[in-house]
Amino acid sequence: MTFATYPSLAGRVVFVSGGATGIGADIVRAFALNRARVAFVDLQREAGEALARELATEGEKPLFIEADVTDVAALQAAIETTRAKLGPIGVLVNNAALDQRHTVDEISVQFWDDMQNVNLRHHFFAAQAAHPQMRALGGGSIINLSSIAWRAGAGEMPAYATAKAGVVGLTRALARAFGGDNIRVNAIEPGAVITERQRRLWFKTQESVDAMVQKQTIKRVLLGEEIARAALFLAADDSRMITKQSLTVDAGLR
Repeated sequence: MTFATYPSLAGRVVFVSGGATGIGADIVRAFALNRARVAFVDLQREAGEALARELATEGEKPLFIEADVTDVAALQAAIETTRAKLGPIGVLVNNAALDQRHTVDEISVQFWDDMQNVNLRHHFFAAQAAHPQMRALGGGSIINLSSIAWRAGAGEMPAYATAKAGVVGLTRALARAFGGDNIRVNAIEPGAVITERQRRLWFKTQESVDAMVQKQTIKRVLLGEEIARAALFLAADDSRMITKQSLTVDAGLR
């Protein structure tokens, strides 16, 4: 099967949060293979460095920066480092998240705040920091990762679902705020993407994976590569008139 490549992404500086593993790593790979200049942050140093080395064999080595997205100062510093080393950021992908399961009764104030910080807050502050760079370029694309969890009513992770609903609201607000600078802001809402982490924690058997696939309209395992391809389209000039939207990629689960 052959997928599209996007000439407009060649040489464009792309910043991805949470890019060392899972969906984030697939997004980093996709942009690197489209000859973008990619920087990504993550707390997982070994995985981040390994991914950067892997992709160096395909072209320009991505810039990996170890940083915690819940540390806003560190996130802002990483965005500035990217500008200094690669140039102004033209594409921002706010991917980092933590879909930790939890019940209503066990949520403390600290846990609630932690979930909002890792799943929502950094989207705003990364966009705030990247905005001047995109404005100087004459435009850009911001892609926020939400989830269908908030639409489905995820009772097993209400704090996460709340944050992901907030991501869609933030996306619409920033699209309006940044539109005058020719900056597009869109969201992607993935479904049950079967990453290595998902298999390790919640889909431990092939039977459990198969059961999820049977709930989908398209009976195929949903992989991070599909989310990455949606991100490529929303970043490329091909989608230059698309903003303030949220694209569901869930194989018809919802």
